[in-house]
Amino acid sequence: MRVAAQVSTVPPAKPAAKPTSRPRLAFLRGRSWKFYAALAVAIPTLLFAVLVGYAYVQVSRMIDARMHGEFQRTDPRIFGRPLTIRRGQRVTLVQMVDRLNDLGYAQRSPVEQAGQFAIGQNALAVVPRAGDRAGQTVRFVFSPPTPKGGGGNLQYMEAVGKRKERLESIEMDAPLLTAIVSEGREKRRDVPLAAIPPRMVQAVISIEDRRFYDHSGVDWFGTARAVFTNIFGSKKYLGGGSTLTQQLVKNTFLTSMWGFDKAREKGPRRKFTEWLMSFALERRLSKDTILELYLNDVYLGQRGSFAITGVPEAARLFFGKDVSNLSLVEAATIAGVIQSPPYYSPFQHPDRARDRRNIVLHTMSETGFISADAAERASLEPLQTVQRALESEAPYFVDYLTQELQDKTKVAGAVDVYTTLDLHLQRIAQDAVREGLIKVDAILARRKPRFPQAALIAVDPRTGEILAMVGGRSYNQSQYNRAVSAKRQPGSVFKPFVYLAAFERALEDGRTDITPATVVDDEPTSFTFNNQIWTPANYQDEYDGPITLRRALAHSRNIATIKVAESTGFDNVAALWRRFGLGTAPKGYPSIALGVFEATPLEIATAYTIFPNDGVLRPLRGLSRIISGGKDVPIAVPTPKTVTRKDTTFLVTNMMRSVLNEGTAAGARSAGFTLDAAGKTGTTNDLRDAWFAGFTPDLLTVVWVGLDDNQALGLSGAQAALPIWTQFMMRALAGHSSETFDVPEGVVFVDIDRETGKVATPACPHVIREAFLSGTEPTEPCPIHSVQ
Repeated sequence: MRVAAQVSTVPPAKPAAKPTSRPRLAFLRGRSWKFYAALAVAIPTLLFAVLVGYAYVQVSRMIDARMHGEFQRTDPRIFGRPLTIRRGQRVTLVQMVDRLNDLGYAQRSPVEQAGQFAIGQNALAVVPRAGDRAGQTVRFVFSPPTPKGGGGNLQYMEAVGKRKERLESIEMDAPLLTAIVSEGREKRRDVPLAAIPPRMVQAVISIEDRRFYDHSGVDWFGTARAVFTNIFGSKKYLGGGSTLTQQLVKNTFLTSMWGFDKAREKGPRRKFTEWLMSFALERRLSKDTILELYLNDVYLGQRGSFAITGVPEAARLFFGKDVSNLSLVEAATIAGVIQSPPYYSPFQHPDRARDRRNIVLHTMSETGFISADAAERASLEPLQTVQRALESEAPYFVDYLTQELQDKTKVAGAVDVYTTLDLHLQRIAQDAVREGLIKVDAILARRKPRFPQAALIAVDPRTGEILAMVGGRSYNQSQYNRAVSAKRQPGSVFKPFVYLAAFERALEDGRTDITPATVVDDEPTSFTFNNQIWTPANYQDEYDGPITLRRALAHSRNIATIKVAESTGFDNVAALWRRFGLGTAPKGYPSIALGVFEATPLEIATAYTIFPNDGVLRPLRGLSRIISGGKDVPIAVPTPKTVTRKDTTFLVTNMMRSVLNEGTAAGARSAGFTLDAAGKTGTTNDLRDAWFAGFTPDLLTVVWVGLDDNQALGLSGAQAALPIWTQFMMRALAGHSSETFDVPEGVVFVDIDRETGKVATPACPHVIREAFLSGTEPTEPCPIHSVQ
């Protein structure tokens, strides 16, 4: 039987249905326009917030890095040698106050702590910060002022304690000359906010940012008020909207960040960055710290080639004071300059500076810092600045030393540089040059008005330390340092080296006829050299006939000196100078006897150190000590070099004493300079250059006067240079006892007749005690004044 197959009747499965398609932003359907508007605002705001947050973090990091550099000082500080005052020193009460301002001492009454002083009647109480009387009250007593109004000089000093102790001398702090940022030629002297007097702070806040302690970096209210006032107000001056924080950011933190040029860029990008950094800065630093940075960093104009940075430096250069001693009107003057230093310069535009100062006083009254009566009284005071305060900080020396640091030590950054400069002597040198040039100007005005320059360099010949340096009549007008860089003919100041070469050569040749008493004929003479005839003349055609070498040098006789050089050998004279290793070596021509080659005042001063040092050349130096990171930096000290014999050198030194006692520099004696000293005047051809180089055993000073264009000055060394030297030396050595020059072995003294150079008889009218090398002294009696 057949079985039928079973067939399934279940219908086939249907394919899976595809999912229904819906829009990806379906959640936006049905939303109101307000939602879309909020979204349009929220997304850019979020992006902006992210960008601002990122920028804020980056700016904060930059500020932190910059602040670290700001607090870790990067500029070298340059100090002078410690201030030393001696009993009998010629210093008045006013001058002593100036010295204390140099040291940064605050005037307080009574004195309570180190670094303070009080002024009494003809007296001064000081508590030194350093030195042999640190922390102890010292009283300086001065004589009463003279009837003509001059200040009385120091009479005595005494230490005040359980019992009073009279002092012979006192050493105090080392004065800060300056702190220089080399790249920008900035002069500054940073001080803590506590050292800046309230009146200075109040003056700046009132005129620049009266809501400083209320805003958070950007003062929106103040900006709006300034705009409204400037448009609709009736004030005679415009208000500003930038806060002190913004100004600090612009002038200090924003420079070189993100490629900004603070002198040119003023677009929105920069302004936004400025606001952002101001907010960040306010969160990194306290208000007082920001104010301290601002007051130490604000730009206040130019003096010479230097930018004045910070109110402490402005106090020194505007008024010759430490910032702690500023008066109300002085503080207001400095605050007024901030807005536009060139426009409100108290030196270039005193009327504008006075008007701006009075505006500051008015705003101080408005803000309640001073009364209206005080503002009115202060506004009536004259504007008084110290025109030559920059020169008092030894700018020529600072330039010289800065170059020395770069060339020889390679130090940079936060270092303390202690120098050999004596700021007291520097002030005296500056005064001597200024007063001396006033007299020279008066003489020249009667002939042809000119404006000569001068240079002075004073050194300790025993060590080679530079004590004072003046490179011109005004650093503000010319930064060219003539003391270091002006190569001029030395003229007759070279003559002592001619006689020294003669004595040295005679000793080598075994001759005994060349001594200070040797007689030569001083008369018109022609000299033949290399088939050429040269006929020089004496100054003003004055001739003495037979004359000793001493008198020939004392009266600077050209013909006699050339004859000595000819006898010695012109090449030998040139060879002596070449031993010094100074400048360009001169040629052995006859004119070398008259100093016809070029040298700088610094080189002349270096060469002259051999005379008080018995033939040892002391290279000059300005560096004393360098401290970096609390440790001394090794510095190379120039090595002294023996170039001539002790005995022959002393002969010339002894001869140069006659230059002052009876010769061309006798004017120093008539002016009142009484200490034992030696030196030589110098006058070059056609009266182009005037020199004087002179010294005592412990102070050597060289002065040059001339015209920068090398035209004839028309004055001799005795007329132009000697008065400056005399004034400086008299003031510098006031209170010092007279020291004599040491006599070396092998030198003997004989009384001789001044005219003949022979042994003096009782009948000789002019007898001098002459020095000779043993074995060269004369034995024959004077043939003219024989005893009957």
